[in-house]
Amino acid sequence: MTLTVDLNADMGESFGPWKMGDDAGLLPVITSANIACGFHAGDPDVMVATMAGAVAHGIGIGAHPGFADLQGFGRRRLVLAHTELRHLVAYQLGAARAMAMLAGGQVRHLKLHGALANMAAEDVLMAQACYQGALAVDPDIIIMVLAATAQQQAVQGLGCRWAAEIFADRAYNDDATLLDRKQPGAVIHDADLAARRMVAMIKAGAIITASGKHIPTPIDTICLHGDTPQAVGIAKSIRAALQAAGISVAQFKGRR
Repeated sequence: MTLTVDLNADMGESFGPWKMGDDAGLLPVITSANIACGFHAGDPDVMVATMAGAVAHGIGIGAHPGFADLQGFGRRRLVLAHTELRHLVAYQLGAARAMAMLAGGQVRHLKLHGALANMAAEDVLMAQACYQGALAVDPDIIIMVLAATAQQQAVQGLGCRWAAEIFADRAYNDDATLLDRKQPGAVIHDADLAARRMVAMIKAGAIITASGKHIPTPIDTICLHGDTPQAVGIAKSIRAALQAAGISVAQFKGRR
């Protein structure tokens, strides 16, 4: 059986004249794009331009909602009621769907960003609230989840379409959550190291943590952070290493 995996990247994170990431360099390499919805990054013009680029390259478009925290890039933890979380995600998905229509495409998946994602990975009820907001807008949307976390528990409980994600450029704790960015080695900048880790994890069918622990999990997609300076180099290295290892790279279909 041939192993297949999707490559996704967070992008559309520029704001007005302020540029973040090399979206143009990433689009030819990846198969899915998670596009900021204006709360933690991005704006309507950036959203449409990034989505148009995704359409031109045949890339799957995803909404990437985060906390309303432009200054903190959505990486600061905020405390919101579950009702507020549902509205937060629904609002941003609605904006993404509108911008995708303007760009000649459509939103097929949704992935939470930053602190919102990390908190939902620890709290199944919070994750459910976020995903209920998305599913109320689009019952058929594919929810991209952090593999083997409370996010995965949430989608399995909701019975919706989902895809399991691992990170190419982030180290893992032994509970499958991401090592805090403030910790040494939390963010991986070495393209060859990132590529070796991804091939090893896909072949093992498991997350391999910083301590070496294996956490068995479905793996449908690999994330590359678009704001990492080495993002394009890491993306190219990973794609080449996967293909050299006989692992196909293709857009995920979603599972239930």
